[in-house]
Parts: sequence; C-alpha cells; structure tokens
Amino acid sequence: MNRRGPSSAIGGYTLVELLVVLAVTAVLATLAAPMAEVAAQRDKERELKRALWQIRDAIDAYHDARKRGVIRGPASTSEWPPHLDSLAEPWPDARPGHEGEVVRFLRRVPRDPFADPLVPAARTWGLRSYRSNWSDPQPGDDVYDVYSRSAGVGLNGTALSQW
Repeated sequence: MNRRGPSSAIGGYTLVELLVVLAVTAVLATLAAPMAEVAAQRDKERELKRALWQIRDAIDAYHDARKRGVIRGPASTSEWPPHLDSLAEPWPDARPGHEGEVVRFLRRVPRDPFADPLVPAARTWGLRSYRSNWSDPQPGDDVYDVYSRSAGVGLNGTALSQW
C-alpha cells in the first residue's frame, strides 16, 4: 500500500498564505510612505537651518571685518555686504602687513533647499536690506538678512519664510 505521510508532502505556500503576506506588506508600505515624507521634510528643514546659520554668520563676519578695517569698501556704502555673492568672493586684506592676502566669508553661497534647483544659489534667497523693516523685508543696496522664499510651512507650524 502506498501511504503518503508528512515526510512525503510537497512543500509550498497556499494561495491564502500568499494573499495574507501581500496584504500585510501593503499595509506596512501604506504606513511607511507618510513617515518617509516627514523624514524628507525634516531633512530639508535641517538643511535650511544650516544654510541660514552659515549665511547669517558670514554676513555678520563681513560687517565685523568692514568695521575693523580688515576689508575696505567705498566710504559711501553700507558696512553690510552689497550682495550675497560678495560673501564668497576674495576680498583683499586691508590691514598693514597683510598685503597680498585675501579674506573670504563663505566658500560658496548655500542654496535654499526648498527653491528651484535650476536657480543660482544666491538668487534662491529673499534678501532684506539694513534699511528695510523686519516685518516687511525688502531688498536694497546691501544684505542685512536672508530668508526662504518658500511658501511652505515647517513641521513646527511656522512659515519657512519666517525662520
């Protein structure tokens, strides 16, 4: 007599088992998608904060260098940088004994991570002149501050342009 026991059974998965695994996988993928979006937003916000700190520190360093006479500009101009690209340009060191040396404040102007990637980095930022009101930032003859032009809102509920 030919008896089939457990040792002779052909291994495999049933259709029901496969459907259950697919359903569980679909549910997990559905739950993971929003978390991935939040993680991507969080990364862009960190990059925005870092870029704002770098630019604002460079603006302050430029201003300090002008006040201390490390670099010179026309006497009729503001002690703030004339434009963002000037922070990455080499400035001749004006101090005695430092002839031939240059001063830079940034290696390159960071870009706003929420801006169009085809726009040059310095043009991705909104600019505020020293004479501009803080509540209504306007560009002018100098750069006193920068802000994101993005209309988006951060994960903390604050408009990105207010950072």
